[in-house]
Amino acid sequence: MSSQQSREPVATRDAYGQVLVELGGRIPELVVLDADLSKSTKTGDFAKAYPDRFFDMGIAEQNLMGTAAGLALAGKIPCTSTFAVFATGRAFDQIRNTIAYPGLNVKIVATHAGITVGEDGASHQAIEDIALMRVLPGMTVIVPADATETKKAVEAAVAMKGPVYIRLGRTAVPVLFGEDHRFQIGKAVILRQGADAVIFAAGIMVSEALQAAEQLAGRGVSVAVVDVHTVKPLDLELVVEMARRTGAVVTAEEHSIYGGLGSAVAEVLGERCPVPVLRLGVRDRFGESGKPAELMEAFGLTAPHITRAVEQVRLRSGR
Repeated sequence: MSSQQSREPVATRDAYGQVLVELGGRIPELVVLDADLSKSTKTGDFAKAYPDRFFDMGIAEQNLMGTAAGLALAGKIPCTSTFAVFATGRAFDQIRNTIAYPGLNVKIVATHAGITVGEDGASHQAIEDIALMRVLPGMTVIVPADATETKKAVEAAVAMKGPVYIRLGRTAVPVLFGEDHRFQIGKAVILRQGADAVIFAAGIMVSEALQAAEQLAGRGVSVAVVDVHTVKPLDLELVVEMARRTGAVVTAEEHSIYGGLGSAVAEVLGERCPVPVLRLGVRDRFGESGKPAELMEAFGLTAPHITRAVEQVRLRSGR
């Protein structure tokens, strides 16, 4: 982590639009597809720079994924984009059988994930997308924490072979990393060391976790923070190491507590290092309309909520 945290917040979808243009100049095989949302997903930036390599499929998400599969078979590297709720929900069958099953080289970069979509409400707030993608064999699942990590993640995804799902947001988030940030798929990043508990966080919740750790430090509680940008494949060794070292684990995600980061961590620790785990996320309910900050508070996803979760899990750990 760097002093970049002091910069103005940037939406991860904006960073996606920028890196697509950069990669387009270096990788002629890169093509981009969208489902009538290029202004919102920021793929419109690529469309302006490389109009012959951009395809607007209209409001037809299943066709979007099927066409991307065909382009991959033809040797192209397709990035497909729409809102997360449409990408993973409306087109799940095509992703499963046409992309994941044959292991095609398609990158699904979905924006507007989680409750911070805001006023669009529950119908547009994907809180189950990580679970849907994580369960597919061979699918890599990445949830970047900020704009810099988004660019690094897209670059890494385009460079690797096989299907990838990258989850991005609508609202601006703090910039945590500098351009020297080292990103590797499947390798989580320790942002803060601590001995009393560890917070495993992904996406927008990473900055909240850092704030919580700072608040707890003022009370004499030493808390580690780990940016788990890759939910699958999970960094198993680091998760176990940090859990064993601290004895108390909190997971934080802007997603259902079922099937996402919290489930992934709990599954590993249940098998390899049983310690108290408290999963912070959306608890078996749909989203609702509201301003992003108001929804984060209402759904218990702010730094003070993480602070209380750490205190609770430490009591259970008995340390």
